[in-house]
Amino acid sequence: MSIDLALAPATELARLFKSGKASPVEAAKAALARIARHNPALNAFVLVDDAAALKAARAAERRWAKKKPLSAIDGVPATIKDIIVTKGWPTLRGSLTVDPHQAWNDDAPVVARLREAGAVLLGKTTTPEFGWKGVTDSPLTGITRNPWNPERTPGGSSGGAAVAAAMGMGALHIGTDGGGSIRIPASFTGIFGFKQTFGRVPAWPLSPFGTLANVGPMTRSVADAALMLNVLARPDWRDWYAPRRPGEDFLKGIKDGVKGLRVAWSPTLGGRRVTPGVAATVAAAVKVFEALGARVEAAEPDIGPADDIFMKHWFATANVVVEGIAPEKRHLVDPGLLETARVGGTYSTVDYIRAQMARRELGFRVNRFFESYDLLLTPMLSVTAFGVGKVAPEPPGERAWVDWTPFSHPFNLSRNPAASVPCGLADGLPVGLQIVGRHEEDALVLRAAYAFERAQPWRLPPAATA
Repeated sequence: MSIDLALAPATELARLFKSGKASPVEAAKAALARIARHNPALNAFVLVDDAAALKAARAAERRWAKKKPLSAIDGVPATIKDIIVTKGWPTLRGSLTVDPHQAWNDDAPVVARLREAGAVLLGKTTTPEFGWKGVTDSPLTGITRNPWNPERTPGGSSGGAAVAAAMGMGALHIGTDGGGSIRIPASFTGIFGFKQTFGRVPAWPLSPFGTLANVGPMTRSVADAALMLNVLARPDWRDWYAPRRPGEDFLKGIKDGVKGLRVAWSPTLGGRRVTPGVAATVAAAVKVFEALGARVEAAEPDIGPADDIFMKHWFATANVVVEGIAPEKRHLVDPGLLETARVGGTYSTVDYIRAQMARRELGFRVNRFFESYDLLLTPMLSVTAFGVGKVAPEPPGERAWVDWTPFSHPFNLSRNPAASVPCGLADGLPVGLQIVGRHEEDALVLRAAYAFERAQPWRLPPAATA
């Protein structure tokens, strides 16, 4: 077969399964072979279950043979970030403090939806401890490495999922995003990552980071993410934030393009520092939207002191997370998380309530901005991937990773849908373009990302195609 099943998008796998030109078992074996080959060097997985994956693939193969697939992703290899509870597998959250020897009897909503759709679950991907930072290393699993350069970080906290996607270790990947944790590693590894409108995809157990936190797709193509959302964005009574009505078809209209759309372009989001290579690469990507017929103009949304608002939310919650760990186990915790928690513990109740009030005002201003524009384009990150074992490219202070991710967390605060789209390389490393939309207009963000992908196809790490 000329096509590499490990790198085939889910949309193509479904066509191959339907025609009988490939089978879910062949696709699962191709993905598992990739994991066996590349994971020892890149460390993207905390758990791989070959037996369970092949059992699920054989069941999917029988359904396709009878022409009775459960969904368009029946038999497609998928992974779950090890923040998300999964029946039969430990969910250790990158921490030595979680006891693996306990009952694991529940599937989170996203896992349940994937199983119902027939996806073949390969295993669980790595995360920093409790997803606390924008790179992926932990006391439990050590360092996860970027396939473009193993001496660089893939970002985080969904770094394992991003590496797995970039290297063909599965087609569909579940990540989480509380401050950019889907979009950051998507940018650093050159894949597509999408944080949809808050609540669009049900979550349970709810993250301690509250309404900052989202669960969503990480894929090698925009259409695969839309296909995945068709499955994930279905009601689940366990999430009281999530809509109770069935989700929309995110593939509908995805090919309609961006001609005539009002697109704002903010190169610094109000003065944030960006490295020259990133700035030039993203500026060139914006011209693609102009060539596609979008009406692009420079405009700066007023996000105010978003960094400080985010820190009050994130660091205070980190303090709650650490306080929930038994005192005799705290010596096992990532020192950076302990320091973040310490800083969070210095905030008063009044500080936190004021941050909540400021967040509501930020949301109002962002909504007002989108009265004039359909989409907003920004750099995804200030930098390209830096060295492993660091929290930031510069000597870190208490806020470290927040400083180089100023474009991501404002839209966790405002709850807008936002995607990272690969837009080129700077110094040989991937750069992401961020596309932000109005609340509930997730499909429009996907449509714009699809148009850009068609106009400027992205490439995978050389090691993925070697």
